[in-house]
Amino acid sequence: MDIDLPDVLAEVTAQFERYEKALVSNDVAVLDELFHADRRSIRYGVAENLYGHDEIMAFRAARSPVGLGRSTARTVITTYGRDTAVASTLFYREQLAGKVGRQMQTWIRFPEGWRIVAAHVSIIADPGAPKT
Repeated sequence: MDIDLPDVLAEVTAQFERYEKALVSNDVAVLDELFHADRRSIRYGVAENLYGHDEIMAFRAARSPVGLGRSTARTVITTYGRDTAVASTLFYREQLAGKVGRQMQTWIRFPEGWRIVAAHVSIIADPGAPKT
């Protein structure tokens, strides 16, 4: 199996960046587009377990657009063959002082393009934060 083919890695990276931009700007249409429109798509969030595209879309539609800005670090995108990828990143928000968010996404290439089929978001105490 070919891992990290340059053209495939560039494609997934562009979609990951598109997702990130949509996330912080609350572009719900793009966020909905980038999750695979299927009942088997899953998003485990910080405080929610979403099963299927309909639940994911409903969550996005109801989510407050306030405080979505964030920075990311240690992003790793790995592609497997031409049609599968995993994207992982840490994220930081000003209102989450002393904590770090973790996000993982499984991306699959479909005829309509790259889509997320599974995602997991969690927040933990930042192991790199100064101890008080």
